[in-house]
Amino acid sequence: MTLSAFRTAIWFPYPTANPGHGFWGEQTSTLNFCEEDYALSSYCAELCNTVTNAIFMWLGIRGIINCLKQKHPSIFLISYIGYMVVGLGSILFHTTLKYPMQLVDELSMIYTTCLMMHASFSYSRSRVFSALLGISLLSLAGSITVYYHLTKDPVFHQTAYAALTATIVFRSMWVMEAQLRPVLSARDPEKASRLLNTMWAMVATGLSIFLGGFLIWNLDNVFCSQVRQWRHAVGLPWAVLLEGHAWWHLMTGLGKWSTYYYITWGTWLRHCLAGQDSKYILVWPRLLTSIPYLQMIEDDQYQDKKVQ
Repeated sequence: MTLSAFRTAIWFPYPTANPGHGFWGEQTSTLNFCEEDYALSSYCAELCNTVTNAIFMWLGIRGIINCLKQKHPSIFLISYIGYMVVGLGSILFHTTLKYPMQLVDELSMIYTTCLMMHASFSYSRSRVFSALLGISLLSLAGSITVYYHLTKDPVFHQTAYAALTATIVFRSMWVMEAQLRPVLSARDPEKASRLLNTMWAMVATGLSIFLGGFLIWNLDNVFCSQVRQWRHAVGLPWAVLLEGHAWWHLMTGLGKWSTYYYITWGTWLRHCLAGQDSKYILVWPRLLTSIPYLQMIEDDQYQDKKVQ
């Protein structure tokens, strides 16, 4: 069977959108996306944008289990929980297109990023500093919440989120090079080079996935009318491959720097700074086709490595 015949054999017409007549009624959110409302389901406003958030739930559960099993600091367990809240909020938002659900989606991104900022800046500092930092970040998150709710300006939210994310990413990069590399190089230069190279590979991979998803989403926005025509032309199931915001969810679920890659990277960085770089290893069999995670080396293996 040729590719054309195969496509025709399982071709179904792309349904007509039915905005305002779905299960959840009229849209009240300030944002909408290129996926046509209630086209694929009368119970879910944007089906593709909803189901692709499953990646947040799957990776969040993986991260929580890894934190509990491998005894990572509790701040990272809380961050994975926040990561799942981001995914859940996005599911509720794209399912209903209601403004309260939009707030759950967007503000949980701010709160989770603030948690990671606290983890980054409070390490090895006094309890007083950590408490003051926590109060400051709580006040910052509260101020962003109030201002965004009053203005309903998505550009403000996106700018605030980008600024917070950039701060913790560049801070972590600085810590990795200015603090971690000298310590590891003094003990074992060869090992330090291998470990830092792998960390930088995580940085590059996460950023590449994130920027790729951002590009696809923006192309989806710019060429929305044309993309919608293509979806109707190619029909189902092929049309779902043209859902740019759904690709954004899939790619940012992995790469967005307050989410899985960053939390994993931040957890590993914390263990290395604590001198536990020989007790924890990063398991990442294949750069682009596997999900990295941290694993604790058993005590007897750890003692053998220390003796060697």
